Amino acid sequence: MATYLVTGGCGFIGSHLVEALLAEGHRVRVLDDLSSGRRERIPPAAELLVGAVTDPAAVRAALAGAEGCFHLAAIASVVRSTEDWLGSHRVNLGGTVTVLDAAQAAGQPVVYASSAAVYGPQETLPIAESNPLRPQSGYGADKLSSELQARVAGLLHGVPTCGLRFFNVYGPRQDPASPYAGVVSIFARRLLAGQALAIRGDGRQLRDFVYVADAVACLRAAMSKASLGAPVVNVCSGQGTSVLDLAATLGRLLGIEPRLEFGPPQPGDIRQSRGDPAASRALLGVTCDTRLEQGLAATLAWLRAS
Repeated sequence: MATYLVTGGCGFIGSHLVEALLAEGHRVRVLDDLSSGRRERIPPAAELLVGAVTDPAAVRAALAGAEGCFHLAAIASVVRSTEDWLGSHRVNLGGTVTVLDAAQAAGQPVVYASSAAVYGPQETLPIAESNPLRPQSGYGADKLSSELQARVAGLLHGVPTCGLRFFNVYGPRQDPASPYAGVVSIFARRLLAGQALAIRGDGRQLRDFVYVADAVACLRAAMSKASLGAPVVNVCSGQGTSVLDLAATLGRLLGIEPRLEFGPPQPGDIRQSRGDPAASRALLGVTCDTRLEQGLAATLAWLRAS
């Protein structure tokens, strides 16, 4: 079995990946500064190194002896990337370059998290990897820049990589109180508390929701597909769900009628986002096919128990 480094392994997606790798018999090392991740999310069998992904010495030490790296550490907030543009940039792009630089000595493969934020507003759906790339946030720009740096890592430094453009990943352990929380966890928490749902705009914004277990399956498959050609693919379901439909589905699962409070649209909010999964299915052999109702039920069960 292999030894893998997971940066950001105490986070939402990272902790699920750590569990999956351990279940397969691999040894797992986690590098996390615990700024948003939680130590208790990962099993004791995982080795935790507390440190910053922007610290070259910490990253080199964490990578020593590993067969590959899953790089998930990031400040995953569009709002934060606007309010703290430089600080977010240092982590989101600087961290990626630090990992790639550390991996070049042994040519260790790096699977890294990109984002659907690289696309920005699109005129045609579904969104394929060949669609125009026009991010409209510092977060999206840094993720796109990370893809370009991964290409350089392959061309000039011999580092095999594979990038995954995550759409709206949701599921257990996504903290609804976190500033990085997605709409699923926020809505679910408010409904469980008997509170109204705040809808920005008309609620017909379209999103592609991906259950976290499917995202983890894509990550695991991507490690064997990392190459000097630096492939990048979507991680998406290919299904579009409106914010209103999401609220209705959660209400149906809870047996309640959600109370909706409409407000002005979020500035810069993307109207429609639905990915094309064809390229990722072809490369990774993984289908993100967990039904939304099934994933939401698991998320609600976790929130009730936590």
